Amino acid sequence: MPVELKSPPTAPTVAGVPEAYVPDQSRGERRTSFDLADFPVPHGREEEWRFTPVDRLQELFEQAPSDVAGIKTDIQVPAGIKVSEVPAGDPRLGTVLTPADRASAAAWTSFADGHVVQIPQGREFGEAARLTVRGSDQARINGHLVIDAGAHSSATVLLSHQGSARCTANVEIRVGDGAHLTVVTVQEWDDDAIHLAQHDVLVGRDATLKHIAVTLGGEIVRVSTNVRYAGPGGSAECLGVYFTDEAQHQEHRLFVDHEAPHCTSNVEYRGALRGDTAHSVWVGDVLIRAAAEGTDTYELNRNLVLSEGARADSVPNLEIETGNIVGAGHAAATGRFDDEQLFYLQARGIPEREARRLVVHGFFADIINRIGVTDTQARLMEVIDRELADSVDAAFESAPRAAEGVGA
Repeated sequence: MPVELKSPPTAPTVAGVPEAYVPDQSRGERRTSFDLADFPVPHGREEEWRFTPVDRLQELFEQAPSDVAGIKTDIQVPAGIKVSEVPAGDPRLGTVLTPADRASAAAWTSFADGHVVQIPQGREFGEAARLTVRGSDQARINGHLVIDAGAHSSATVLLSHQGSARCTANVEIRVGDGAHLTVVTVQEWDDDAIHLAQHDVLVGRDATLKHIAVTLGGEIVRVSTNVRYAGPGGSAECLGVYFTDEAQHQEHRLFVDHEAPHCTSNVEYRGALRGDTAHSVWVGDVLIRAAAEGTDTYELNRNLVLSEGARADSVPNLEIETGNIVGAGHAAATGRFDDEQLFYLQARGIPEREARRLVVHGFFADIINRIGVTDTQARLMEVIDRELADSVDAAFESAPRAAEGVGA
């Protein structure tokens, strides 16, 4: 549900920029609104934008129509799943998601047509529904997608992004009572693409969600995923992998809002970075409200630094308003190769360079193999292996051999 709007900061300004901000007392207090004017244009000092290169995103913070000629959407779904193209005023839109930042609000006020994926209740689908969005010539894309899984259904939806674009997008995911839904979002953009997305999920009573974000391309990619529970017994697993290369900024933000009792959540994101200007950001927020007794939650972020100069920011946050829970924890680690893993492989006759590739391959495969779509898993691992073969060898040769890491 939308939270109450808070007044913008009234601190003195220098050149139009507030000198200081008073942070929200809780992650749950962040504003949400469909009105673009309720979100000042970010300048990088706000908590939710302090890691992001906002100076390169100013165009996407403003309302603008989509470049229809530069957008192609390919839809392939199994018989029984219905996909409808609907206008912006359709009552099914905006029931799960309310924009939580300027980019999301710009997408909401700019899109003309959205898509609704309807999974009928009580049906199980072994074949994945696939939606592929392709952009060309940095086309402006304002996307809006609703995925509605009916009660006691079971399905997988694969959302892929390719080509060259400046994309802002909102994705609403409703998991009906007792349903099992897997949603995979793949960002495989060209090097000049920008992608700012908000995914909001509502998990029904005794329902299960698996949300997997895979980011392997794009100049700037920022995906914010927010999970809420509509009733007790819900389970959410949020997984992600990212390979951040030279001159890329990849940012993943998670907010799991436990407001119903006896629900579970598990968050695990893994990333590898290579290049002097490679920058990854992972922010994981979990809020256990006073009514959410019996909650069981854990979040983990691991980063593997492959070369000097790469930067990984990892910020896990946990708020607990009740002591009557099963468990809650978080961890984050950033480091180089584990010498013990390399020694194990080399002791079995595997050359050092190949051993290092195998370590990274296994680092990603543990998450990729949980997608559950065999051909997609194979293709993504091929992309990762190609990245390793093409661009990481030199970094391996120059990287210090001593393992170093920071854990929490």
